[in-house]
Amino acid sequence: MKTKILFLFVVFSYFTFFSCKKYYQEDNKVDCSVFDSIVESGVVSYLVSQDFETASDISYEAESVFFGSQEWYFDDALIGSTKSDHVIDSKSARIRNSGSIQMKFDVENAEYLSFYYAVYGTDDNSDFDIQYSIDKGENWTSFGTCIASTTSMQRVCYKVPVSGFIRFRILKTSGEGSRINIDNFIVIAATANSYDTTLATEDDNLAMGNPSNAVANTSYTTNYLMVKDQYALSYNNETSCPNWVSWHLSSAWLGDTPRYTGKFYADPTLPTGWYVVTHDNYTNTGFDRGHMCPSADRTKTYEDNKATFMTTNIVPQAPYNNQRAWKYLEDYCRDLADAGYEMYIIAGSYGSGGTGSNGYKTTIADGMINVPQAVWKVILVLPNGINDVNRVDTNTTVIAVYMPNEDLGTNPWTDYKTTVDFIEEKTGYNIFSNVPENIQSVIEAQVFDGEL
Repeated sequence: MKTKILFLFVVFSYFTFFSCKKYYQEDNKVDCSVFDSIVESGVVSYLVSQDFETASDISYEAESVFFGSQEWYFDDALIGSTKSDHVIDSKSARIRNSGSIQMKFDVENAEYLSFYYAVYGTDDNSDFDIQYSIDKGENWTSFGTCIASTTSMQRVCYKVPVSGFIRFRILKTSGEGSRINIDNFIVIAATANSYDTTLATEDDNLAMGNPSNAVANTSYTTNYLMVKDQYALSYNNETSCPNWVSWHLSSAWLGDTPRYTGKFYADPTLPTGWYVVTHDNYTNTGFDRGHMCPSADRTKTYEDNKATFMTTNIVPQAPYNNQRAWKYLEDYCRDLADAGYEMYIIAGSYGSGGTGSNGYKTTIADGMINVPQAVWKVILVLPNGINDVNRVDTNTTVIAVYMPNEDLGTNPWTDYKTTVDFIEEKTGYNIFSNVPENIQSVIEAQVFDGEL
């Protein structure tokens, strides 16, 4: 049984990472959308942009090849332009046997690299390493290994694991007698001012993780993943409430759209046969229809704002919880967005039994909707920028609150500050599951001190 599980894991890993095996550091290979978002921001420095078009090398002999002022060293490699060479334009590098191509110059503070690769002609598969040197080519360290297995160009992107002066090499490591093509080798450094509010974007609402590992499968009736353009959530058909709702907030989400004036409405994507919560289920219950993702966090378009009124985004919330301390924290977050920050926010409920304007209740709607004992929220705060998960470090600000679902009077939201660890202990969730654990352990143990 163990052997079978191991085999399936290996097969899964192989195909998941597009035939690029990450033997060295698990976080080196990145989705190329990360690379592209930096380029599209327009605030990027191209350290290397090599398409292999401006030089000719028809011999496999080891020799230097010059592309303008940049010197490369080709060992058992050449510039290919035949019908069997796979190229982006008209030429590409071709490496055979155990050959390599390497930069004979250093660049400073490289952050990401991208290139295309394929097998030459119809040759057999070949493995190759992506390597760096910080001592002018005396020693090389691998930070990624790929296998060329198709005749169509595949693209791969990496985060460079070291800083300072560096050069790169691609070394073919298997497939004696086989050849590979390499093209459009690009190395960049992001030069964006991360505090520039003009960089505010609408980012992935689940970028920091799926706290409960919710699944978009109707078998998961108490942890059903629902992903909207405006937010994502884990829905619980037993409580008829979201377990949590996750959304991104920056000034890019904010505009002049007025608040939707219609009734709260049933989520049209709710699975058939599940209990459908309506606007009227809350009428005269003594509890507000408490938004998790607030209406005022989605004011760029009418569709964005209306989406926050789906009943899968609300819980029964005590009026003087929802309209005071909870609201004050929502206002604070939008003030941060206006000041040039972006946030990843996750809000949810815990337990059963709250006190509304009509007294204590554990359920409403004839027992179909659970009334939570408490509501909670966690907020990860970053200056506006790009590549957000990789910018989270042990100095990143996190705000966490845990509020009883009852009349909180005029108490400020700061009276309910806690740690993410406390909320995770209560709920069993892993709130920022996409953040490295060593960073989580620091930021999730801290109580917000009011300083950004």
